Amino acid sequence: MVTRSNPRSTVAVSITDRRPRTEPIFEVQFRMCMPAYHALMPAIRIVHRSPLDPAEAWRRLTDWERHGAQVPLTRTIIDTAPPTHVGTVFTARTGVGRITFDDPMEVVVWRPPSAASGDGSVGLVRLVKRGRAVRGWAEIEVRPRAAGGTEVHWREELRLRGLGRPFDPLVAAAGRFLFGRALARLLRP
Repeated sequence: MVTRSNPRSTVAVSITDRRPRTEPIFEVQFRMCMPAYHALMPAIRIVHRSPLDPAEAWRRLTDWERHGAQVPLTRTIIDTAPPTHVGTVFTARTGVGRITFDDPMEVVVWRPPSAASGDGSVGLVRLVKRGRAVRGWAEIEVRPRAAGGTEVHWREELRLRGLGRPFDPLVAAAGRFLFGRALARLLRP
């Protein structure tokens, strides 16, 4: 399913596999931000459904070193002692040889889903990007599904230094592709 009405509207994409299902297994939503919304940063929205329970999905999604392994030419360096908490700082370093850039991030919200079975709690982590080359924020929300499994909402807004607003659609498209692929790989059963 793809919908588009104008460049500032929402575009929804659903992908299904060949197994019979009543709902998409993967959705991507993209919205070019309106002028007063977060300084016109490209907005990336990804929704992914997984058969994993919320605690396991949360564990996989907040293993920051595994994130780096899912993005080409990237490794993650943890700058603070475990476990992850508000104030944890890590850097995603992307590049080859001397041509690299760092994406330092800080955890500013850390609310894991409750370990109590069946209570329906939602987990949320919010990261603020504090680098010179990459600015913005990212949120990962883990929700239990009534039918079992987990629904993950990945929201991200970013700005790449040196690229103006004309490049926002390209930045958002690349982000949707990279983050969607990383999310699917991190949650692979």
